[in-house]
Amino acid sequence: MSILITQENVLNKLSGVQEPELHRDLVSLNMIKDLKIDGEKVSFTIVLTTPACPLKTQIEREARQAVESIAGVKSVEIKLDADVPSDGRNRGLFQLPIRNALAIASGKGGVGKSTVAVNIAVTLAKKGARVGLLDADIYGPNIPTMMGVTHLPPATESKLLPALAHGVRVMSIGFLVKPDQPLIWRGPMLHSAIRQFLSDVEWGELDYLIIDLPPGTGDAALSLAQSLPLSGGVIVTLPQQVSLDDARRGLEMFRQLNVPVIGVIENMSFLELPDGTKMDIFGFGGGKRLAEEAGVPFIGSIPIDARVRTGGDSGQPVVISDPELPVSKSLIDISEAIAAKISVAAVNTSNFIPINLVG
Repeated sequence: MSILITQENVLNKLSGVQEPELHRDLVSLNMIKDLKIDGEKVSFTIVLTTPACPLKTQIEREARQAVESIAGVKSVEIKLDADVPSDGRNRGLFQLPIRNALAIASGKGGVGKSTVAVNIAVTLAKKGARVGLLDADIYGPNIPTMMGVTHLPPATESKLLPALAHGVRVMSIGFLVKPDQPLIWRGPMLHSAIRQFLSDVEWGELDYLIIDLPPGTGDAALSLAQSLPLSGGVIVTLPQQVSLDDARRGLEMFRQLNVPVIGVIENMSFLELPDGTKMDIFGFGGGKRLAEEAGVPFIGSIPIDARVRTGGDSGQPVVISDPELPVSKSLIDISEAIAAKISVAAVNTSNFIPINLVG
């Protein structure tokens, strides 16, 4: 006699599978979609909170094991999908359908902040997310070069259209001025430009808007925080003390602007020599110490590799041109960790109401 497999049985088993970072089960989070039973075969979709979920393999494996333990089940087919939750912040001022906005900052220049922002944006897009990249570094707009784009597409009657590169929608003042033209602007002009990048650009619906802030704690960060509610901010630093001192100011800037600090990234952490030893050119462990002292997460460290610079100069970010390099894997891991932290924060807000996806 064949054993009857029911949806209730399957959901009961799946209710024992935890989303590792949200610490809640897949069923109560309404992450199970399109559950079907065909004789001895069970199929369903797990809807993750980000396509860049770093633990999706673990979630799929545990869900499969749970359903396979049901008497009578011979086959389990699982599809993975993603629906990025909104952080719940009201961006109605500009009517922007942006679910999450993340600022990448540093206390000083020369730490690779723009490189990190570019590779995060490209990684998230490569994973399947809808991503925008806003170059808010008005005085030193390097994003067009790093993304390999030189101009915007033709504008509509009412809006500018962002450039598209590596699956990312890109906007920068660099598209609107001559390459050698300096912008000698006071604060009000900069504030107006940032507001226009938000209101006059047809971004479309985005899962993530990544914003590359200029170095320091000046007008641009203040204008951005006043104009666009941010999901959070990330600080990029070098291990050296001078960089850490400035990065600490950037971190406190986010706090004074009531922007949640997602964490700290340490760039150029070490140089791996041909014999496998590591040279700490800029010191050791400074980024982790800063994170511990500030009580925020340490997201990860990025080694020194000349191919990162080559990728930026050629408009082919290293996670695209050489994804198997250790530096690329570090950047990918960091991007996934940031996406996971943003999702956890969004789901844990009081504004988050899961949609019933079962059926």
